[in-house]
Amino acid sequence: MCGRYAASRRPEDLAGIFEIEKWEPEETLEPDYNVAPTKEVYAVLDRPLKDADAASTSSSGTGRPLRQLRKLKWGLVPSWAKSPEGGARMINARAETVHEKPSYRRAFAARRCILPADGYYEWVTGEQERELEVEGRKKRPRKQPYFVTPADGSVFAMAGLYEFWRDRTLPDDHPQAWWVTCSVITTEAEKTPLAVAPAEGPRSLADIHPRMPLMLTPDRWDAWLDPARTDVDDLRALLAPPAPGLMRAYPVTTAVSNVRNNGPELLKELAAPEEGTLF
Repeated sequence: MCGRYAASRRPEDLAGIFEIEKWEPEETLEPDYNVAPTKEVYAVLDRPLKDADAASTSSSGTGRPLRQLRKLKWGLVPSWAKSPEGGARMINARAETVHEKPSYRRAFAARRCILPADGYYEWVTGEQERELEVEGRKKRPRKQPYFVTPADGSVFAMAGLYEFWRDRTLPDDHPQAWWVTCSVITTEAEKTPLAVAPAEGPRSLADIHPRMPLMLTPDRWDAWLDPARTDVDDLRALLAPPAPGLMRAYPVTTAVSNVRNNGPELLKELAAPEEGTLF
C-alpha cells in the first residue's frame, strides 16, 4: 500500500522532469517530507486547458491537452459521491481491479495522473514484537519505518487517478465548489532483491509489505497521461510492474510515524533499525 510518502521537489524541477507546459505559481506547495492522506499534493496530468480551468466534468474539453502540474487532495472522492467523507479511505487503488471498481473505473479510463515523490514510507513489525503478538501478549507491536526510493536518485513517479467532485451545498462561483482529488495505484510488491538493501533487515520490498505503489518509468509517462487512450486492455498493459532491481530501502526514524513531524531529517538513513524494532 501507500499511506505516507515524501515529496520535496520544487515545481521548477518537476517542470523540467515532466516537460510541464502549465502550472500556477499560486498553487506552489512547500516541500513535504511526511505526506499523509487528505493533504494537498502535486499531480502531473494532461488535460485541455479550458476544462482544467473550469474544473468541469461535463465535457471532454477542446483543443490539445496540455501537460500540467496541479494541486490535488490525496484521497479520491468519486464524482457520484454524496459527500467527500470517504476520501480519506480511498488513497490507494489496486492495479488488479482498478478498471472494474465503481469508484475508480471512470477515472481509470479518462483521468490518469502521475504523483511525483522522492519515495514512500512503509512499516514492518520487528521480529521480537511479532513473537509477542503471536503469544497473545497485550504489548502493542512497534514497527520500524523504511524509506523506499529509486536507487539512482530519480523521481518516484507513482501512477495515479484523479477525479472531480461538486459540492452541491455551495454556489457555482464558490472557490471550494469543486474538489479535485486523487488516488495512488498499488501493485504486488517485488519479491526480487533490492538494488540496495539495508545491512540488516528486509532483502526485498515484499519483506517490508505485500503491496507497493506502482512506479511508472519514463517510457510510460506519455501513454499513461494521454487522455485519448481509453481502451481498458491497452491501459491495463501499462500497469505492469517496472523492471526489478530499481529500488533501495533503508530504515528511518520512527518520528515519521507522527504526521506532525516534517523535515528532511525524516529521510536520514539509520545505520540500523531503532532499538526494539529489529526486523
